[in-house]
Amino acid sequence: MTRRQDMSLGLLGAAAAFGVCEALSRAGIVRRGYLPPASEVLARAARLAGDPAFVDGIGVTLRAWALGLGLACAIAVPLGLLLGAVPVVEAAVRAVIEFLRPLPSVALIPLVSLLLGSGTRTEVTLIAYASLWPVLFNTVYGLAETDPLAKDTLRAFGFGRLAVLLRVELPATAPFIAAGVRISAAVALVLAVATEILSGFGQGLGVFIAQAQTDPDGTRDVLAGVVWAGGLGLVINGVLVGAERRLFAWARQPAPAVRTSRRSRS
Repeated sequence: MTRRQDMSLGLLGAAAAFGVCEALSRAGIVRRGYLPPASEVLARAARLAGDPAFVDGIGVTLRAWALGLGLACAIAVPLGLLLGAVPVVEAAVRAVIEFLRPLPSVALIPLVSLLLGSGTRTEVTLIAYASLWPVLFNTVYGLAETDPLAKDTLRAFGFGRLAVLLRVELPATAPFIAAGVRISAAVALVLAVATEILSGFGQGLGVFIAQAQTDPDGTRDVLAGVVWAGGLGLVINGVLVGAERRLFAWARQPAPAVRTSRRSRS
């Protein structure tokens, strides 16, 4: 299936969801107080683009998202390379990692807020914690999938451990790291908005949604904020997918088939 067909099907699915929500509200099947017409929600979301305070809040959310994701990558990639390259270290810290990995980041908000106070530091820390794991495990997995023949070839020519890592293992692991970053980008956006919603004060997309919840007629604003969150997620994912396709096109190409003649098989 081509990219154009994928996009067409995606637009068709979005149009169908829009039509269902519009019909449910217009027909009175669902009260407008619970589900306003989709057209009104999209119109409200479009008007918010002209609100300077709302745009500043989007900037605050994206700033926390970028800082948290960058911090997660800065920690996860070197740590993943270390764990994948040194089995003794991986075995020593495996129990700690398996203990920390299932902990939900949202449950850590009270503890992190107590230690760091409320504000950007708490938000960035929680985002980094939640975003670290996909990058870390993809790095370890990618390192394990490196072609052993390529590594042995460099060692046979006298290259040391660091040279093998930089020349073979890291380039081969790069597509896996990129996939982990793309997954973590979505996780980071979820945590950025969720942390702001739970804090309920300051600036940010989540703060806008939280404050709209307190308004008896704020359902439309809440859904408009959700539309913005989903739109940001789509844009971020699209940019990262495009970057992956450009940078690692070689990783998507199938290996050439090997043809053997009858004489060689006999």
